[in-house]
Amino acid sequence: MNVSHDFGVWVGALLTLCIFSFLYKDNPLYKFAEHLFVGVSAAYYIVLNYWTVIQANLVDPLHEAFGGHLAGGPWAARQGDYRAWLVIPGVLGVLLFARLFSRIEWVSRWSLAVIIGVYAGLKTTGFAQGDLVAQVQGSLQPLWVAGHPGASFNAILFTVGLVASLLFFFYSREHKGVLGGVTRVGVWFLMVSFGAGYGYTVMSRVSLLIGRFQYLLEDWLRVR
Repeated sequence: MNVSHDFGVWVGALLTLCIFSFLYKDNPLYKFAEHLFVGVSAAYYIVLNYWTVIQANLVDPLHEAFGGHLAGGPWAARQGDYRAWLVIPGVLGVLLFARLFSRIEWVSRWSLAVIIGVYAGLKTTGFAQGDLVAQVQGSLQPLWVAGHPGASFNAILFTVGLVASLLFFFYSREHKGVLGGVTRVGVWFLMVSFGAGYGYTVMSRVSLLIGRFQYLLEDWLRVR
């Protein structure tokens, strides 16, 4: 065993041990690591979003617009360059900070209204095309594939599970008789689906845990 002499590796290892200390009980070391992680993450994403979103999509275009031939202001967009109109979303973004002041907090509602309305309009068509249409297209498959009994069985099983699962959410009639039997089959499919999703989540978390143990043993303690 040859312990690492890298300061950054030591910081990462000690913070990892602070997080693992929660397995014993909630303690100040865990709270320190937790608050540090949240603070550093928030600061990182603030800086990242500024340089990748605000700087690239607002500051730079406005600088080019007002520093060049559009020095006349937003009304100069008639000349063919509409970048100066980015002043409007810039002002709306600044108005969001009005929530920090109780007297003018109501001003931020204008910006929030625009954000919610635009986001809802864009995401409605985006989710419809990306999720609904894609799922419908994926569900349209032949039930019988000549020469491939396994593929045919999978297609039939998928269709039965899809129809049964959708009928489970049909509440216009009481789930009795044939409909009740079909919906119970849908419940089984849903349980298998949720179980598979939960198992995948557990495996991904276990993979992250293994990665931290590898970091402690290989990078920090250098156990070979």
